[in-house]
Amino acid sequence: MLPSRFRALPARTLYLALFAVCTGLLGFGLYLQHVVGLEPCPMCIMQRYAFVTVALIALVGGLHGAGSRVYAALIGIAALAGGSIAARQSWMQLNPPMIPECGPGLEFMLESFPLADALPMIFRGAGDCVAVDWTFLGLSIANWSLVCFSAVVVFAAWMLIRRRPTL
Repeated sequence: MLPSRFRALPARTLYLALFAVCTGLLGFGLYLQHVVGLEPCPMCIMQRYAFVTVALIALVGGLHGAGSRVYAALIGIAALAGGSIAARQSWMQLNPPMIPECGPGLEFMLESFPLADALPMIFRGAGDCVAVDWTFLGLSIANWSLVCFSAVVVFAAWMLIRRRPTL
């Protein structure tokens, strides 16, 4: 059970905290990309978009204050979408395709193909989506992303059923 001090926090504070956490996760992803040199695959980019979406909704919820449950529902939907992508990538890392192929990057796919054609290619993944270039405590980036999205879904569900959606 959550401590009573945490349960008594206003929804605005909790949404701003979620915004800060998501911003930190995105910052760490950019650190891994630009400092460590890990290039993100198309599925990683899509997960970043989902984290950005969660962060922006949480920021608006934290600044706006009204409609706490609406923001929680939107955050839950975005986190489920991102978690689905992370789950697919985690599964692909555990069960790599027989013939790994390095597909084109996300930017190329979105510029060269209609969205209806590009989305299946993104979710099919590429050879680089299967590679595990970094781990922490035995989990890959996709695994950690899935853990984080799962935590956000639990947070959103808690915000939806919370007795006091205080502002």
